[in-house]
Amino acid sequence: MDGMTRQSPANGIFANRWCQLVIGMLCMALVANLQYAWTLFVAPMNARHHWGEASIQLAFSIFILTETWLVPVEGWLVDKFGPRPVVAVGALCAGVAWVMNSYATTLPELYAASVIAGLGAGGVYGTCVGNALKLFPDRRGLAAGLTAAGFGAGAAVTVIPIANMITRTGYEHTFLFFGILQGVCIFVLALLLLKPAPRAASTVKKKFAVSKTDYTSSQMIRTPVFWVIYASFVAVAAGGLMATAQIGPIAKDWGLAKLPMSMFGLTLPLLTMTLSIDNICNGFTRPLCGFISDKIGRENTMFFIFIGEGLALLGMMEYGTNPYAFMTFAALIFLFWGEIFSIFPAICADTFGSKYAAANAGTLYTAKGTASLIVPIASVLSATGGWNLVFIVAAVVTIAAGISAKFILAPMRKRWIESSDSAAVNAASVTPSSSLSHH
Repeated sequence: MDGMTRQSPANGIFANRWCQLVIGMLCMALVANLQYAWTLFVAPMNARHHWGEASIQLAFSIFILTETWLVPVEGWLVDKFGPRPVVAVGALCAGVAWVMNSYATTLPELYAASVIAGLGAGGVYGTCVGNALKLFPDRRGLAAGLTAAGFGAGAAVTVIPIANMITRTGYEHTFLFFGILQGVCIFVLALLLLKPAPRAASTVKKKFAVSKTDYTSSQMIRTPVFWVIYASFVAVAAGGLMATAQIGPIAKDWGLAKLPMSMFGLTLPLLTMTLSIDNICNGFTRPLCGFISDKIGRENTMFFIFIGEGLALLGMMEYGTNPYAFMTFAALIFLFWGEIFSIFPAICADTFGSKYAAANAGTLYTAKGTASLIVPIASVLSATGGWNLVFIVAAVVTIAAGISAKFILAPMRKRWIESSDSAAVNAASVTPSSSLSHH
């Protein structure tokens, strides 16, 4: 294994785990546009081809499903072959997908490109989060949070250049230019990634349960505790996605979208200003809440944050017609929601070990795909009971997830880890050869 760790001539500085974490964050930032910049291309594509916005947006749904549902496979490949080949292939897919988009003249071509884009984004995302969990068994929340923050931060940096290029030279040229640029940059960074050496979890007594045993994904999905974690992820992700996906329509319905708002010397339409602030909150909360969860425990953090999310949703429902309240509660919704992408990978590795962390976190990440399938319910709810019903349902679900994390998941996980660790110790004492596995 050690030979594989030293598989790069760029041994010195690049072998440092913080350096590997930064490379992962840069890869995430470069692949983020596949998800976050998509919205900028929809209207220009429709103006050119008249496919209809719903048909164009179907490509985005295909992308999200491919990105989330294939991460377990990509994670398994990472655990087996290391991060470099998976991210390198991801880079090629990400580049090729946007080049295909630039030449697509039919919807099936657009949909095919979405599948390839999903493969690319999932490969990069799953690898970088899995790597972070393995590199930092002592700071899993912070490491997963910083990596996931890269995914949001990248789009914040490039969204203005992409929008300007679409205006100046058309969406096709923008797809082509950024597709090649992002693909090449991620590919170069992939060559610097190293397979993490096995690291023992910190011997310092933790305030919360951490497993000493490594479980494969197939063993993991046979445990009840995994499904409680999964259900919690789906509940909070769906609640947040319902609200975040509808911010635009809600602002329009309440007559706020185009209201000019001034902040930090900038005057922008309220919706544009709100989305900019939301993206900052969404990125900032991931390392912050990850860091907090390393200190006070995952379930304790989930308890406070998920209830905060529920209260922010109710606050938006009650006071959101005021433009300042709308911006404040929208920011709080994103602040309390984005942390699921640091806390859940961390609790997964705490519970099921580091060795198969990429495949295991990838399996759990499919909860985002499951949640995205529930999101269209928001449109049905708003049609029957208005936006208030959407907010009430989303709030109840997230508050319930927070309470269950503290009072159901925490004791259940502690009991399960204690019993599985003692079973592993007993098995080790029976099998002398097993001492090899405790190097």
